[in-house]
Formats: sequence, C-alpha cells, structure tokens
Amino acid sequence: MAHLIYSAISSLDGYIEDTEGRFDWAMPDEEVHKFVNDLERGAGTYLYGRRMYETMMVWETDPNLATESPLLRDFAEIWQAADKIVYSKTLETVPTRRTRIERNFDPEAVWQLKEVAQNDILIGGPNLAAHAFRSGLIDECHLFLTPIIVGGGKPSLPDHVRSELELLEERRFGSGMVFLRYRTRQAAAT
Repeated sequence: MAHLIYSAISSLDGYIEDTEGRFDWAMPDEEVHKFVNDLERGAGTYLYGRRMYETMMVWETDPNLATESPLLRDFAEIWQAADKIVYSKTLETVPTRRTRIERNFDPEAVWQLKEVAQNDILIGGPNLAAHAFRSGLIDECHLFLTPIIVGGGKPSLPDHVRSELELLEERRFGSGMVFLRYRTRQAAAT
C-alpha cells in the first residue's frame, strides 16, 4: 500500500505564504533542492488543488526552467514522470501531460488509489491536504521549516484537526532550514 505524504515548505510560524500571498522566502537553496529531489524521486502521483497545480505546472510548461541547472532539470524530470490529479471545480483543461482533473475530493477514491499505487502519493497545498487530514488519509508529513517569521498568511496545517505524530527523521541544512518527517499515529497502527 502506498503512503499519502503531505509535504510543505513553511515559515517558522507555520505559513506557506505570507499575508501578501508571497512565498519567495521559501525558495530552497541547492542543498535543500537536492534533498527534495531525492525525496520526491519515488513519488508516483501528485494530488493538487488548482492553485498549487498552477504554481507547480511550470516544471513542464516552462522549458527554460530546466535549463538553469542540472538540479532543476532533475526536478523537472521527476515532476513530469509522475501522474497528477488536480482537484478543481473551475479548470476546464490542463496543459501538462499525465494530468487529470477531478471536480471533488473523494476520500474513498484516494483510499483506493493508496491501495493500488506502486509508489507513494504526494499531496500538495494546505487546503486540499486539510480534506485528507480530516479523512484520516495522511500517512506522513514532510515539513521544511524556513528560518523566517512572516506574521500571518496561509497556514501550512489545517485548523480543527487533531493528529498525533511520531517524529521519524530530522535534518538541518546550512541555510538554517530544517526538515521534519513525521508519521501519523493512524499510519503507525496499520
């Protein structure tokens, strides 16, 4: 059975973007980006809300991005090789390959996907992840804490959800960013 993994880059005070919608402070340096590439190399599917998908689709739609460095080319290849499911009521089409649109988040369909998937599934974007947390679908959280306090914005973790976590791994980077890998208690019980 595949794991459903929520991954986010967050400010120290728990936001993925600040009050102005910016997240330029969260851009990973080369050391962190290489680590992310290695983490995501085994992913078979990405689950995204519309906004997160629109942020990430540049890894396929902007060919210049992959020419900037071997590290960025590697991530573009990883991203393009995976299937993508975009949950959106407004998108009519998607410009990337291996991508399909679902109108509603169906916990049962995600559970079935976890049962048949050969590789782990990554879920991106806190709004979509909140549905998966509330449905008890999240197996792991991969949090990258950036050494900045932004004072408000879009929270990285959902409100009104209680989930006990077990720390599996931590890593410090030269930039001051910290990676924390947690397993949810429900995942540990299965």
